[in-house]
Amino acid sequence: MEKKQIILKKEFLENFVTEVFKKLGLSNSDARIVADIIVAADLRGFSSHGVSRLKRYVEGIKTGSIEPVARIKVVKETPVSALIDGGNGLGQVVAYRAMQKCMEIAEKTGVGFVGAKNSNHFGIAGYYSAMALAKNMVGISVTNARASVAPTFGVEPVLGTNPISVAVPTGGRFPFVLDMATSIIQRGKLEVLERENKEMLSGWAIDEKGKTLINPQRVTRGIFARKAALLPLGGIGEDFSGHKGYGLGLLVDILCAGLTGANYGLHLSRSRKGGYNLGHFFGAIKIELFRPIDEFQNTIDSMFKEIKGSRKFPGEKRIYVAGEKEFEMENRKKKEGIPIHPEVFKYMNSLQATLKIKGLEIQA
Repeated sequence: MEKKQIILKKEFLENFVTEVFKKLGLSNSDARIVADIIVAADLRGFSSHGVSRLKRYVEGIKTGSIEPVARIKVVKETPVSALIDGGNGLGQVVAYRAMQKCMEIAEKTGVGFVGAKNSNHFGIAGYYSAMALAKNMVGISVTNARASVAPTFGVEPVLGTNPISVAVPTGGRFPFVLDMATSIIQRGKLEVLERENKEMLSGWAIDEKGKTLINPQRVTRGIFARKAALLPLGGIGEDFSGHKGYGLGLLVDILCAGLTGANYGLHLSRSRKGGYNLGHFFGAIKIELFRPIDEFQNTIDSMFKEIKGSRKFPGEKRIYVAGEKEFEMENRKKKEGIPIHPEVFKYMNSLQATLKIKGLEIQA
């Protein structure tokens, strides 16, 4: 029997997560940044990257693999780019500051690119690309991750799920925000399926002999032992274009590690005391370098209107563009509250007790 979800308000979750990280040594401003990004994931339906990830970050700080105070510094800078050392801080703080820097550069020159090294898991990639929307810029955000994905014709996990996000301002209700892993499924989803006692779909992961696995716990353990792997977008082999997902994932490592000096794949050790040295890459492009913003948005809106007005697949009533479902869900959850899994809720209660958080009693 499936356990009933607990509904909590957005404002409560933001305040609770902020207090957790303040207790762990973050400044109020940095704790607020982390909380906003974590709760944004839950609002948009990425529960694998929301408050369910608190344990990973909290344990990282407690064990010393993540620094609570991110001593971020610019290592190298040109008129159009910067390389940032994240000081092994929380990935959310490093990425937020890096994207801010990226937009500052683009404000002056029209384009900006920032690479970051010595960072950690940063949550949803779409949060950072979408930061550029307020400046009428196209935003780009990519990050590498620990090895969990097999290359085409391989069975060993040597690539991360390596997400890519691009955000584009439109004249419609919602911006275009593509936020996708370069694997069929991301590791966080395995944790969600495991908590919900559900199986994976056939064709998402394989064992060391290339046979499909559907038990998420077995896949998680197998990835750790390098005897199981997730598959790139497209799946096994080349017939359904698995090589394209593999190519995209490798491209992310090239941008995030090749350009920055961060670690990649198997070098992102699971037990490295001094941190993982994860890499990110960000871009911002001012649209008015090419066209007036209203002309650009008119073209994009016409493009979307034609796509959404095309004939529907039998039984389907609507065609979506990237980001539409997530922003509609966000608006709904801001009113109705955010569903939290009972196990996550239990962990939140334990945090409240151990960290002695006052004034934010958790009530279901």
